[in-house]
Amino acid sequence: MSKRVALVYRDRIFSPNSVEKDRAILEAVGRRLASRQLDVSYVEEREVSGLVGADIILSMGRFNSTLDYLQQLSDRRCRVINSSRSVRAAARKHLDDLMRCNQIPAAPLFDSQMPAAGGVKYWVKRGDASAQSAEDVRFAHDASEVRAILADFSQRGITETVVTEHVEGDLVKFYGVLSTGFFRMFYPTDDGDTKFDDEARNGQACHYSFDLEALRGCADKLARLTGLMVYGGDCIVRRDGSFALIDFNDWPSFSRCREEAADAIASLV
Repeated sequence: MSKRVALVYRDRIFSPNSVEKDRAILEAVGRRLASRQLDVSYVEEREVSGLVGADIILSMGRFNSTLDYLQQLSDRRCRVINSSRSVRAAARKHLDDLMRCNQIPAAPLFDSQMPAAGGVKYWVKRGDASAQSAEDVRFAHDASEVRAILADFSQRGITETVVTEHVEGDLVKFYGVLSTGFFRMFYPTDDGDTKFDDEARNGQACHYSFDLEALRGCADKLARLTGLMVYGGDCIVRRDGSFALIDFNDWPSFSRCREEAADAIASLV
């Protein structure tokens, strides 16, 4: 009997402006696995309770109920990629702490007691989960605006946040599949493909020279620290070639390199 592989779609609430792209990468992987005589099926995140019997689960799910259920299956020796523990470890506040404790370059933190000198801008982000809307990642022009946004977050019931200084430089998006050799990077302003238009804050990329292998090393290190096998993220490359990671997440859409990424993920399975 062939191995049974279930692929779990991410719920629409966790795919703002990216629903079709997220589904496309999962289906591209599924086609490759089916061609290798694996028994492949697809499940909506809200229907994961029917997954008993799968040998391997590739999940983009993020609901707490989804993660709890997949953890139960994992405890019964079902392989889940990415694991529930790794997805939870990728919550923004925990990620920020991991980077600072493990010498992975991050944007400077906002100090509410001693804000940076005039002219410094900031990003205020929800820290308990990935962004579900543009309101979860907010740009602030000064410290007073930071406080206003934090107050708004509090009213929305978001009490865990990460506030960092805005870093000037080239925005770079990167994608990886751990243990396969797959790692790609792109400048989103080169093709104009954007989720919330926040990329425009840094302007058109100047393509500053930087150490790509150093970025890859930092990304893979963070992937291992969290346990994410399939990951993506953003960093800012400064004029002097130094960089700061500003985002890291599970199962990106790989829209700029979907076919290559699907090959790598299928090989991982």
